[in-house]
Amino acid sequence: MKPFLLVMLALAALSGCATNPVSGKQDFVMMSESDEIALGKKSDLDVRKEYGVYDSPQLQSYVDRVGQRLAANSHRPNLQYHFTVVDSPEVNAFALPGGYIYITRGILPYLGSEAELAAVLGHEIGHVTARHAVKQYTASTAANIGVQIASIFVPEINAPGGYDLVNVAGSALLSGYGREHELEADRLGSGYLARTGYDPHAMIDVLSVLKNQEQFDIQRAKEEHREPRIYHGLFASHPDSDTRLQQVVAEAATLQSSPHPVVGKRVYLEHIDGIVFGDSPSQGVVRNNEFLHAGLGIAIQYPAGWTIKNSPQKLIATNGDAAMAFGIAKFQSTPADFLTQRFGRGELSTFQSRDFSGAILAFSPRAEAAAIRMGDKLFVIIGSGKSSASFSLARPEIERTIRSFHTLSDSERKLAQGLRISVRRAVAGDTFERYATESPLGKDAAGYLRLLNHAYPDGEPHAGDEIKVVE
Repeated sequence: MKPFLLVMLALAALSGCATNPVSGKQDFVMMSESDEIALGKKSDLDVRKEYGVYDSPQLQSYVDRVGQRLAANSHRPNLQYHFTVVDSPEVNAFALPGGYIYITRGILPYLGSEAELAAVLGHEIGHVTARHAVKQYTASTAANIGVQIASIFVPEINAPGGYDLVNVAGSALLSGYGREHELEADRLGSGYLARTGYDPHAMIDVLSVLKNQEQFDIQRAKEEHREPRIYHGLFASHPDSDTRLQQVVAEAATLQSSPHPVVGKRVYLEHIDGIVFGDSPSQGVVRNNEFLHAGLGIAIQYPAGWTIKNSPQKLIATNGDAAMAFGIAKFQSTPADFLTQRFGRGELSTFQSRDFSGAILAFSPRAEAAAIRMGDKLFVIIGSGKSSASFSLARPEIERTIRSFHTLSDSERKLAQGLRISVRRAVAGDTFERYATESPLGKDAAGYLRLLNHAYPDGEPHAGDEIKVVE
């Protein structure tokens, strides 16, 4: 028997079929609905821990209300949905199995109305109703199980050529989890928009705005040595010229019953007025490669050219083959005692300032650690390289970073409060260039402001318009 056929038979013996809620057809799946919900519930804890939940009960409630109305008009209305705004500057939204849907606060300033918010949530609901995550899990699991089973009966399956044959089968199952599934989620989301009273064309509007944001941020990210903030559901081409997406939305428009669909610009702007833009003050902000944390009252200056990645759980800075990690240790002792007990013996030095005491321990040819005690907290910075050579090269910058640790000055404390969206009404003669002169966003301020107000690349505000600015 050919290996490919054996794999397919083995998978058939282990798998089950379920009716797809969207198509009504039988799907090859390896996860029941109860398992799907249990997986989503378990993973929800990890998402909340990794990202944090944005601290605004009013905004959370608003997003949930919009999401629940859409979900009630979906193909799985009996599923219990959970909509959460996570505290991340990333421009994204995503869904876990079982109805757990997340939207980052980073995407919200770029949306201009409740209809656009509904478009993003509707897209993610579409992923849930079509069970895309379950299909992807099934395809991945099937490929792995197939290799294991087939290798028992067909020795040559362990050879490179045999594995490639099975891997091709697995890849074929996985190949559909790209544009096709994103387009299906847009089709489903557009239908849910129409059934809920929104104009399904909001799907194209929001994707067009986010495509502009993607193109703008890719260039900014190169200059700032970071990863771009890109929404996962975008097409390679611009949505305005995407024929299939236009067809999808046109089909959904036939479901629309109201001649006056909900837009909800005013209510949406009311809910995002004051939302944090960029880094979260609760997690610390980065300004010109200086990490500022108002809650902890500290600042650290990282070298120019290093990329800083901040999250609720960790702060990591990287530069080629070198990295620095920053955290807080639960240890009641002197910095020197902590380092020797945690990392062992090595080259140890100490330093002192008015506000804290510290120590640095080179415990490896390619790593060193610093501990700094300030009040009842012990801060730790670990610098390392992939090799002793890369560490030696980066070590002077690592040690300058360690010794830059200090308490916040009054001016730094103000910067550590972060940036927020403010909604104002334009008057005659206002321009985005004028707003940019008052903005803390720097040389790219006018571009950001146009993106935030759906005026990119060269639009201008009109008298009476409600405009989002960053303060």
